[in-house]
Amino acid sequence: MILRIDRLQTELPPPSDPDPDGAAAVQELLGGKFGEMSTFMNYTFQSFNFRGRQGARPFYDLVASIAAEEFGHIELVATAIGTMLSGTAAEPAAPPAAPLSDLKGARNTQQFIAGGAAALVQDSMGKPWNGDYVFSSGDLVEDLTHNFFLETGARNNKLKVYEMVEHPAARALTGYLLVRGGVHQVAYARAVELLTGADLSKLFPSPRIPTAKIPECQPHIQRREHLKLYRFSPSDYQEIAAVFTGPHPETGEALYIADEVHPAGVPPFDPPPQPAVFAPDYAPEEIAEIARRLRQAAGLPEMPTGVVAQPPAADGNGAPGVVDKVKDAHS
Repeated sequence: MILRIDRLQTELPPPSDPDPDGAAAVQELLGGKFGEMSTFMNYTFQSFNFRGRQGARPFYDLVASIAAEEFGHIELVATAIGTMLSGTAAEPAAPPAAPLSDLKGARNTQQFIAGGAAALVQDSMGKPWNGDYVFSSGDLVEDLTHNFFLETGARNNKLKVYEMVEHPAARALTGYLLVRGGVHQVAYARAVELLTGADLSKLFPSPRIPTAKIPECQPHIQRREHLKLYRFSPSDYQEIAAVFTGPHPETGEALYIADEVHPAGVPPFDPPPQPAVFAPDYAPEEIAEIARRLRQAAGLPEMPTGVVAQPPAADGNGAPGVVDKVKDAHS
């Protein structure tokens, strides 16, 4: 069973200037062959199909716990795409007005026609993600080797998207995913080495750009996120400690299992309504009023009970966010 917590694994900036073409490029990190849908579904099905798991418990625990983390990575990519698409459509007006007319030339018009100015399960060219990207052979050595290759391809694509898209949401996203995906790359390399003796550590970093050289990675490296794995379970998956051990191949620092079950996480920003694409409706205030009445009838508090992040004050005051931390890393 999976317990869902209403937090993002890391902080992403609030909506700012929209970048629909950049959002289309970031789609590769969601629905591409090496995107987060692929890592999540590969490891999920490998864990579902794992035979003899008691005898191979450290390796099963490794695949299962990483699969749980990848679910949250899908949410991060989708959140970044939605952030980059916020504000792209003009304010709605009565027909025959055409508030979406400026988007005819967008790289991915489906994000507005088939989606509410939001992420879709497809790659950067609009090709849908599909189950052919899932590799679950049942052979442990083969699956672990494939997973290392998958994480290496994923790192390659994240670096290219980083070089292509300068939007703050995309940079914050890739900075975090490069660190955490790098942990998974190391984990599968260690698993293959411990199982077969093949030393994949000599391939790091792959591609040959050290993670520490990327400014947006620095806040996460300083919190030692490049060295630890989470179990994503209060009491299960204890045996990953038998596999995720030894020195980090890039830094020589010791790998370890986090004391925390999962990252502390941060509340997401509430994506603003986009009435021109009917998200959540042409008249979102009507839905808000219906929800208020339903809460009242159910004896719930008048105000929504969920927690969302608050955007920075107009005067610039308030706690430093991820953008400020990235700026600090540059300086």
